[in-house]
Amino acid sequence: MDACGERHIGMEVKILSTLIDRRMNERIAEDSQGGGLTRMQGMVIRYLEENEDAPVFQRDIEKRFDIRRSTATSILQLMEKNGLIAKEAVDYDARLKRIIMTPKARAVQDHVCEIIKDFEAELKTGLSDGEVAIFFELLDKIKNNIK
Repeated sequence: MDACGERHIGMEVKILSTLIDRRMNERIAEDSQGGGLTRMQGMVIRYLEENEDAPVFQRDIEKRFDIRRSTATSILQLMEKNGLIAKEAVDYDARLKRIIMTPKARAVQDHVCEIIKDFEAELKTGLSDGEVAIFFELLDKIKNNIK
């Protein structure tokens, strides 16, 4: 509770998000096959894998993860520096660069997915399927309230 004697949704979600990010990053970093990815980098790679049949651009990543352009730029620059993604020009617009996974990213992706699945199972420990469904329903309502 805060000084006003209340719990605040925003603060609780922020704390939960920080705890999840910290623990997931630790798990991936501890794992020698994880390639030193951050959780966000793993999510971007997964998104690229799921959308291999269509060109993916930075704006798609910004929209999918609801992040600012500067945040996406930082993430993608680091991923490119670490050899996880490459950018290639598209012939119909010289300003656009398609983002593609490298063989290095593909090599760690399946293993990282297993780490994520294990962590998700840990997060759901003690929760029924119904409680998980309600949790997601409430999150969606709160996100819609903000938008």
